Amino acid sequence: MEVITTSKIYNNSLTKYSRFKTREVMVGNIGIGGNNPIRVQSMTTTDTMDTKGTVEQSIRMIEAGSELVRITAPAVKEAKNLENIKNELRARGYDTPLVADIHFKPDAAELAARIVEKVRVNPGNYADKKKFKVFSFTDELYNEELERIYEQFSPLVKICKEYGTAMRIGTNHGSLSDRIMNRYGDTPIGMVESALEFVRICRELNYHEIILSMKSSNTQVMVEAYRLLVNRMIEEGMNYPLHLGVTEAGDGEDGRIKSSVGIGTLLEDGLGDTIRVSLTEDPEFEIPVCKRIVERYNNRDDHKPIVEVYTEIPYDPFSYQRRKTYETDKIGNHHVPVVILSLDAKKLSEPSSLEKISYSYSKELDKWNIGDLAPDFIYLGANDLPYALPGTLKKIFDYSLWKTLEDKSDSFPLFTPAEYLTAERRSYRINFVSVTINELTPELLKAVKNDKFCVLVINTSNQHGMGEERRAIIELMQQGIETPVIISRSYADIDDEDLTISSATDLGALLIDGIGDGIWIKAENNIDVVNRVSFGILQATRTRISKTEYISCPSCGRTQFDLQVTTAMIKKRTDHLKGVKIAIMGCIVNGPGEMADADYGFVGSGPNWITLYRGKEVIERGIPYPEALDKLIGIMKEDGIWVEN
Repeated sequence: MEVITTSKIYNNSLTKYSRFKTREVMVGNIGIGGNNPIRVQSMTTTDTMDTKGTVEQSIRMIEAGSELVRITAPAVKEAKNLENIKNELRARGYDTPLVADIHFKPDAAELAARIVEKVRVNPGNYADKKKFKVFSFTDELYNEELERIYEQFSPLVKICKEYGTAMRIGTNHGSLSDRIMNRYGDTPIGMVESALEFVRICRELNYHEIILSMKSSNTQVMVEAYRLLVNRMIEEGMNYPLHLGVTEAGDGEDGRIKSSVGIGTLLEDGLGDTIRVSLTEDPEFEIPVCKRIVERYNNRDDHKPIVEVYTEIPYDPFSYQRRKTYETDKIGNHHVPVVILSLDAKKLSEPSSLEKISYSYSKELDKWNIGDLAPDFIYLGANDLPYALPGTLKKIFDYSLWKTLEDKSDSFPLFTPAEYLTAERRSYRINFVSVTINELTPELLKAVKNDKFCVLVINTSNQHGMGEERRAIIELMQQGIETPVIISRSYADIDDEDLTISSATDLGALLIDGIGDGIWIKAENNIDVVNRVSFGILQATRTRISKTEYISCPSCGRTQFDLQVTTAMIKKRTDHLKGVKIAIMGCIVNGPGEMADADYGFVGSGPNWITLYRGKEVIERGIPYPEALDKLIGIMKEDGIWVEN
């Protein structure tokens, strides 16, 4: 049998769950990688000079389950105070390893490496140039820059080696150096190369206590970068552990969805040795989310076998491109993925029943108002509604009922494979066919391939459902079948938080690969929750933008204002701006770089002072905090994107 070519390898298998084996790196008394479990961690938000406050917050994090505690050290004085924090924690009986978060200051890193168990450096900021200048780097100039980096970085490596300190080399999408930007662009491969430049220095000095990360607020970029990193490590004989995270994921449900999409997609493929969920909330609230994500992979190895992919992957796992399909009545091809909801017709006796899913009816005007989170189809099984729906909302019925309807203009059938193959009547617009991987028989595939009005609904009950649904769709691609596909998953006896995390991972992982022309989450949870989560997944995967996106950092000791209060304030004034991306950053470290592809930025530049950005361009500096939001809205008005709520 022909195996997958090396050029596309990034994990052990596309269909069988197994952890990608990395080397073990000890961080104090905690092993990361190797045969160790996936570790969970978070970062303090206190001022590092506030010893008592940082210790108290660290303890809350540890007692919530954080296995490592990261603390910012922006300068030497904060790095020095890490010793006081560590001593107080040890005196109070806590031996959890501490991690110093370093960006611009090599001297702070070198001091911290003598105190804590691990230091984190960002290659784009550490001893590197980031002026956002565009010019040509000749090979000679590029090599000169690498020599300069060696001189600046090698002292830290030697100290870490001497003191037994681990290091995370953590690349961020938006903080790549000018050298990387001009040669590779703001790309996943640029992120990978940025980290590997530093890794090669470590290897030259025979230092291997390294953990790597590739963070971005864009889940597509983040996943592609980690996959490319593993691919490159395989090629170069490396196997360093991976720290996973979606940077500036935001808060609440959206933050959990975005984190689950990015982190979960990689964990589904067996990648990842430690995770941090970056929420704009108190850090101890991140840990339960981390735990729920990680718990999904306990005993995952025992899943029902799925046929392996023995030929070349029919898509590029390192570059997003949507699977090619034909168009079936606005499903597939260039259309955004649709949302299907299962509803109980008996509970929808009045039009007002649909208000929870963004359809509100005015009886006086006999008019429907349609919101941004309005689903495209509702599945009603064998029961109809006693009133007409708005033209944008269509009904799906079991074939047994659909075929008896006199008026089929606003409804479509859902077939079993057997019903589809023997049906006397089919729709001339859309025929939904519900299948599992085992039902994709040659007879059915032949019929589907010749029916341009068919849409397949792929279902699975496999514990490793993402792998099974991926395998089913790869089979379609290998046979040249361009039928649109709805990704469907069922969840029973699950609370809202687990539904959010599980569905975002299961469905998001496929959407990240360009697979899926619609999603259908089947759950008994309140329908407004299922609907919001459905649209949240599409938003987080950048496949259907239906609301304002907020890229907000999780706060730390560098933050210049209250991020949680500020994020809520900005959301209240701007959450009606569909498709606009607003970055809310607590400090300049997470300023123009970390915002990456945001449209506008609200960045702390000093205690209660704000700098406003359009993209990565500074619009105005030194704005008093109370005036900044009005000025930001004024800029949006000047740009013509503001609409009144």
